[in-house]
Amino acid sequence: MSAHPSAHGDVKAPSPFKQPRAVWAVAFACVVSFMGIGLVDPILKSLAGQLGASPADVQLLFTSYLVVTAIAMLVTGWISSRIGAKPTLITGLVLIVLFAALAGASDSIGGIVGFRAGWGLGNALFIATSLAVIVGAASGGFAGAIVLYETALGIGIALGPLVGGILGNISWRGPFFGVSVLMAIAMVATIVFLPKLPKPTHKQKLSEPLAALKHKNLAITSITGLLYNWGFFTLLGYSPFLMGIDSPILLGLVFAGWGILVAVFSVFGAPALQRRFGTPRTLYGNFVLMAIDLAVIGIFPDQPTVVIVAVIVAGAFIGINNTLVTTAVMSIAPVERPVASATYGFVRFIGGGLAPFVAGILAEHFSAHIPFLLGALAVLVAAVVLSTVHKGLDAADRGEIAQPEKDELDRIEDADPLPEAMTVGNAD
Repeated sequence: MSAHPSAHGDVKAPSPFKQPRAVWAVAFACVVSFMGIGLVDPILKSLAGQLGASPADVQLLFTSYLVVTAIAMLVTGWISSRIGAKPTLITGLVLIVLFAALAGASDSIGGIVGFRAGWGLGNALFIATSLAVIVGAASGGFAGAIVLYETALGIGIALGPLVGGILGNISWRGPFFGVSVLMAIAMVATIVFLPKLPKPTHKQKLSEPLAALKHKNLAITSITGLLYNWGFFTLLGYSPFLMGIDSPILLGLVFAGWGILVAVFSVFGAPALQRRFGTPRTLYGNFVLMAIDLAVIGIFPDQPTVVIVAVIVAGAFIGINNTLVTTAVMSIAPVERPVASATYGFVRFIGGGLAPFVAGILAEHFSAHIPFLLGALAVLVAAVVLSTVHKGLDAADRGEIAQPEKDELDRIEDADPLPEAMTVGNAD
């Protein structure tokens, strides 16, 4: 695994935004892909009303999408290591274009949920491979690549609700067709600008992502991601039902404000805090603040103004968490980065997928207090769990590389972790 700049180093890192066209093409596709996460927020109430669905039913739009994404993460490396990075990216983009359009054409909540599952499959193929390509191809080193990737995530999350609100004001079908068109454009850009890449020399086994969980560092940071995403997607999935807003545009504006804070704190806040306090301490404090924010919603779910403000403010905490938890996983895991990415994606998206559905059930059977208080507890537990790998995170901040454990040395000794991405960095 390649070294990354120390969080406390004095040497100024190159700008993460000076990149070859191939990287920008993939980053643009990432933006559109991440738009799919918050795209449906502004139309959740419209879908529930027009299709006769309960809040728990519409939460399945998140659950089917994210749980399928999680499970598919386990096979993305196996596929990519056999057909290559570019064909895997293109396959994922094709699936997203197809299933987003089919979701828009559907006439039932069950149909949309099913097509969102297919969308999740394409999303898994795309996002796992895109992270590996960007990390291997971007200028500015590992830390710069993560910032670029999280910038794409933040912009996509910010634009998703806004686009969803504008198009959803016309029809609930609009956001789905909109993403299909935008992703088709991203697919063409990826085909044109991303050069043909050689297939990896090492073919990943299907068992590797799950087997990697035997390593404490990766298992602990992945569980941290699951717990944090439980709180994250409880907020994202159920809070629209507490805001007292029926207009998709207004809901889109609320979540756009939230998403802007996600983007700003992903790109600027997280690196600054990491340099000042280090990764573990920053995350401990951030988890506590996010838990308090979720608890405020849980205590005052019947106060729309409080809910709206708390949701927007949560964007700052989520932006910091997104960047630093991803960085922690990729720097502390003693396995190749594509394997670490697949393992982490599987575990965290399981939490993200189940949380909105559970929130809907808890709110229907008990009260709206319960899901958010549970989310706050999950985020607090994430801080406790993360503390068990404190020394490893501090070592990663000092630029010390996580080394493969003894049983892995023979297998990866001669393997290049990202051979498929090496030529991309030289593209103009």
